[in-house]
Amino acid sequence: MHFKLIYGTLLPLVPAWVAGLMLFSAFPGPGFYPAAFFALVPLWLSIDRLDSTQAFYAGIGTGIGFYLPLIYWISPTLIEYGGLNSFVAISCLLLLVLYLSLYTGAFALVLKRVPVPDGLIPFWGAVVWVALEYIRTYLFSGFPWGVLGYSQYPNLVLIQAADTFGVLGISFLLVLANGTLVIAFKAFSQKAWPKKINMAGLTLAVILICSAFIYGHFKRAEIRAQINRVPSRKISVIQANIPQDRKWDKEFISETIDRYSRLSLQTIPCDLVVWPETALPFYYGMDPVPSNRVDAIVRQAGTFFLIGIPAVQSSEQGLLYYNRACMLSPLALPTGYYDKHHLVPFGEYVPFKSLLRFAEKLTAGAGDFSKGQTGPVPLKFGTGTTGVLICFEILFPDIARKFVLNGADILTTMTNDAWFGRTQAARQHFSIAVFRAVENRRSVVRAANTGISGFIDPAGTILEKTDIFTACALTRQVPVMSGKTFYTRHGDLAAKACLVAFFLICVIKSMRKKFRRIL
Repeated sequence: MHFKLIYGTLLPLVPAWVAGLMLFSAFPGPGFYPAAFFALVPLWLSIDRLDSTQAFYAGIGTGIGFYLPLIYWISPTLIEYGGLNSFVAISCLLLLVLYLSLYTGAFALVLKRVPVPDGLIPFWGAVVWVALEYIRTYLFSGFPWGVLGYSQYPNLVLIQAADTFGVLGISFLLVLANGTLVIAFKAFSQKAWPKKINMAGLTLAVILICSAFIYGHFKRAEIRAQINRVPSRKISVIQANIPQDRKWDKEFISETIDRYSRLSLQTIPCDLVVWPETALPFYYGMDPVPSNRVDAIVRQAGTFFLIGIPAVQSSEQGLLYYNRACMLSPLALPTGYYDKHHLVPFGEYVPFKSLLRFAEKLTAGAGDFSKGQTGPVPLKFGTGTTGVLICFEILFPDIARKFVLNGADILTTMTNDAWFGRTQAARQHFSIAVFRAVENRRSVVRAANTGISGFIDPAGTILEKTDIFTACALTRQVPVMSGKTFYTRHGDLAAKACLVAFFLICVIKSMRKKFRRIL
């Protein structure tokens, strides 16, 4: 009896779990990105046979199947560097996975509770998915890791549309494709073509998807032609591969500086040398001996250096600590800096610290930083300017586009991904930078302590990249494009339209049901 009950409960969730695993397979790691075009079909088809509660739980099942293997690396990171025991670390991972799965649960629930004509189902599904991804990007500080569009970073034809609609626009197209397959499968299984109005909707969906590929084909060729005409700058990125367990060891400071010196000087001449996030494990300018050694390296190289450092300033609230990127001139004089604005909750600061004192040790390895106040002001190096995104900030398209609006002609992202170990997290993190390049038509330069470092051109092509956990330096001429894309000027306009449409349709449907009950 109990077996039948469990069997009857779990059986409807099987298609949902299959959908979740297929979504995961589209991302770096498995890397089968075409799966994103049909991964949601099992969940979507199963919704018709479920009631609202079951549909919601099925959506959560899809989320668990997707997010648990996608971000499992959070647990060992919390154990090794956060000082948490295994039970607490796994609990934190499961709570985050459950939170993210609520969005896929809401997706399935809305599709069940707010029906639309068959021909509009693909569009409605895409609107709901993108609205929820937009909310997830910004709610509670935001966690847009695993946004569906990011799976397509190798699909260089399709992602060209991101210069108009952003990565969420790519998510829209993927869900639209899934919805179209759902309707086609239903028509085939019922051996009956949809009605004319349904065919009109399906035809429009197919036209939009095909148009995105056609646009991408011609736009990519256009951008590649522009790249051949525009000027370039010679940039070097340094991947020193400093072990995380020794990074803040005072006895290792000298070896750290030696390693950065050796790698940097072999890249000269170049226009800019980029070191990773918090490359210097001391307060540059305040600790005279190691600071003087760094200055000597810069002067010997005779070029601009962009260096990640921890910084401290006194204020009325006491000492404030910042995760900073500092630009040094060829004479080792600071010419500007950028303080990280979007911090990682529980990684770089503890929200509601007075209530969550137990969580303070999570910041012990990374530091308890304050929110930067410098704003998205590009840093100058010679005749060039670069917007700097530090680690987690590369996930937020608005930060990159604001740098470009303020005059950045290239984008630089610096990070320390040693926390991730040898998981697929470093590859996932790197792939996100491809979209910042396409959205704004800017070259992206990435410097990571343990990898992956590399260069991405304005068409989203990965020009060169390193392996993880290797000490090396890369030097490359990167194209410098000017002009501003539609996305740079207007941001997530399409995603905001989806959000408005989502709420309006849900409200209208709810009001109509209440009105019918009154009558």
